[in-house]
Amino acid sequence: MRIDSSDHGEEQQRRRPVIALSGASGYIGRNLLKELTADADVIALSRNGDERQDTDDVTWRSCDFYAADDAVKGLAGADYAVYLLHSMMPSAKLTQGTFQDMDVILATHFARAAQKNGIRQIVYLSGMIPPDTEKDELSRHLRSRLEVEEILGSFGVPVTTIRAGLIVGPQGSSFPILSKLVRRLPFMILPRWTRTRTHPIALSEVVEALLGSIGRTDLEGRIIDVGGPDVLTYAEMLDETAQLAGRKLRFLPFPLFTVHLSRLWVSLVTGTPKAMAYPLIESLIHPMVASNQHHVEGLSDGKIPFREAAEQALEEEREQEKKAKKKKKEESSTSSVADAAKRVARSDVRSVQRIILPPGKNAAWAGGYYVEWLSRFAGPVFRAEREGDISRLYLLGFRKPLLQLTYDAESSGPGYACYRISGGSFAKLSDVHSGRLEFVQIEGTRECVVAIHDYMPSLPWVVYKYSQAKLHLLVMWLYRRHLLRLKG
Repeated sequence: MRIDSSDHGEEQQRRRPVIALSGASGYIGRNLLKELTADADVIALSRNGDERQDTDDVTWRSCDFYAADDAVKGLAGADYAVYLLHSMMPSAKLTQGTFQDMDVILATHFARAAQKNGIRQIVYLSGMIPPDTEKDELSRHLRSRLEVEEILGSFGVPVTTIRAGLIVGPQGSSFPILSKLVRRLPFMILPRWTRTRTHPIALSEVVEALLGSIGRTDLEGRIIDVGGPDVLTYAEMLDETAQLAGRKLRFLPFPLFTVHLSRLWVSLVTGTPKAMAYPLIESLIHPMVASNQHHVEGLSDGKIPFREAAEQALEEEREQEKKAKKKKKEESSTSSVADAAKRVARSDVRSVQRIILPPGKNAAWAGGYYVEWLSRFAGPVFRAEREGDISRLYLLGFRKPLLQLTYDAESSGPGYACYRISGGSFAKLSDVHSGRLEFVQIEGTRECVVAIHDYMPSLPWVVYKYSQAKLHLLVMWLYRRHLLRLKG
């Protein structure tokens, strides 16, 4: 890794650079963290970072990038930042909304925090985007990865994007699905997507590409495709993986088996949650081969063949399965304050929807107008009142508000508005969660994501889930429809 500090003074040249690593406890993050400390000090960011032990080179911080304030605090003091976040898996007991809209929030908060902290460069690990494919023709997963890339670069901080296809490693998402398929099936139906060509790359070489990009000013604003020496179809990778696993797997070509049927079948066979399996399988219809246009010497060309990488990954999988069983036994006999926090978290709500703003309007306007519209829309059964920064929603005949929202002027701005859930009979206030209603505008567009985070309902869970939660979705749909009719 080369950190370019030539333009930052003699004092900064003498000290080691500081790198903020988001997703530090995840699959890619753990492996990258091991390598970063040779040349840099690391701020390792995780939702449970306070439970980790700091070292001379690594400072752990708890950071929830769904919270704008957390993002700013998390990146404080860093010179460079690595973005390894995604939101496919639910992050609350009840999650309403698409992972694409949640990715918008994570990326926007991260990019804005990077700007506020003077971060010199963001390095982002994305998916391989097929050339000559329109954005609206991409799968949900790849379209979201591309949108995140655009958002990260929209706040003025230089971004270097590493795009990879199938990453061959013992954990993560795609390769473990392949290995489970060959281990659990007596024969394999080959839909049309299994003939799609992709450019697999070993996990260690993805880590090397990330390392080699940090601090390089010549790569700012660049896209870098990375791939190994082999370009294979998914059928060929399944066959190779079966051989390495000692399985004689029979293949039955069946081109009429659609990707929508495949995603359900793969999820059931492998045990991969639908929230993760569906977007990934949908992406397999796209060829993912590194482009010469995005080639960077020394970073793009992986040297490890698929067979060698897969063999190592399968061996590491077996070792990790043994360790996981042992760890599960040990954890079952312990408890902590963190466990209590997790129990509370089982009652929280995250609900995210996307709206289109009228011409010339921003997130701050959408937040203020929402309370006004809600009062007109729901009256006379409901009424809304505003007193300074505090808004209250009342039910007809009741003196106590159902919800009280307090506008957070310090955190908010034209493109971001935050309202803290500060009271009301429908809200259960908690020391663990800070419930809030946010309006997050996608920079440079009229799109705005409206989100409820860390909301703790006071109603019994079943009652809330099938009444208040459904009503909120209806109200947001109607608000979106209303805004589309406004001309600005």
